[in-house]
Amino acid sequence: MKPGVPKRYLLLVAGGIWLFAGGFLEYRGEHMLPGFSHLWIGSAAAIILGISLFLLFFLKISYKHITRITSLQIIRPCVFSFFDLKGYAMMALMIGMGIALRRTGIANPEVLGYFYMGMGIPLLLSAIRFFMAWRKFHAIIRQPSV
Repeated sequence: MKPGVPKRYLLLVAGGIWLFAGGFLEYRGEHMLPGFSHLWIGSAAAIILGISLFLLFFLKISYKHITRITSLQIIRPCVFSFFDLKGYAMMALMIGMGIALRRTGIANPEVLGYFYMGMGIPLLLSAIRFFMAWRKFHAIIRQPSV
């Protein structure tokens, strides 16, 4: 009794999860900032960090997950198969590191807030890629794999 969904909707679920995670990090990061003293400098750094992380890592990661989902042989895969095992391990590691950094006080909360905001950006951009793949699903599955 696994909760199966069509592959197209698995892309929608993945986009929703990535949107939630990115939005949560943006929210959490913004609320960790003490005030507006250096807001524009830190925000610019967070945007540069976020776009860099997206271009260097998350563009490839989101492409890999979209390709894996669209090429699944199962017609109605489990709703939790939007990540593979390695993806779930990476997510758990990142969440654990974020919690540890916040609770131990090792990192300055303001710097950590900007870092959270910087990490939220590639997640939000990846969510957009999943939503675009959901929207163009029928065109994607007709293309021969490279």
